Amino acid sequence: MNFAADPEFCSMIDRLREEIENDGGEVPAAFEQLAGPLGTEELHAALTAPGQPLWAREIAAFRLGLAGDPRAFEALVLLLNHRDPGRCVSAAHALTRLGDPRTARAAAALATNELRVAYALLPVRLLAALRAPESAPALVTVLRRRLAPGDPHWRVGLACVEGLGALGELGGPDAREVLTAAVPHPRLGEAAREALRRL
Repeated sequence: MNFAADPEFCSMIDRLREEIENDGGEVPAAFEQLAGPLGTEELHAALTAPGQPLWAREIAAFRLGLAGDPRAFEALVLLLNHRDPGRCVSAAHALTRLGDPRTARAAAALATNELRVAYALLPVRLLAALRAPESAPALVTVLRRRLAPGDPHWRVGLACVEGLGALGELGGPDAREVLTAAVPHPRLGEAAREALRRL
């Protein structure tokens, strides 16, 4: 596969190169090797070798994911729940292309973990993109929590609203109910009305 043709791969490489340079370091030769023409076995070795920096694991997991290698799954799920949004975006992209049947279940577990709600935006968006049986129930659960007065995570709620709208009739009656409840919300109301129209 020509990874260089994937815009998200190029974006990840640029982000990681800048990250290394901003930390006051020179980009090591291993970075260019991981970004170059390696096979899946070499990438897996880089992913699992002890003492590897996070950037090396991220590149290896991303490339394995795009290659459809299920050995990338656990590393990508960990990156999906990272505090750095850029890493979450890359992981979600790779997980979508990996096509592992465990992905929706893992994304639902991350999205509904209230202790990690600040990092739930990408798992929520991934659930909508996957259109899996786990997607709508998880989005409904997360959105209900975001409707509590004073909840600060309205962007996660907005992603749930948009995701349920994108799922359409797959959301079922629970989606219609929670979207109707979201209509009076000052930040979510307009998107909720649009999602209801899409249902």
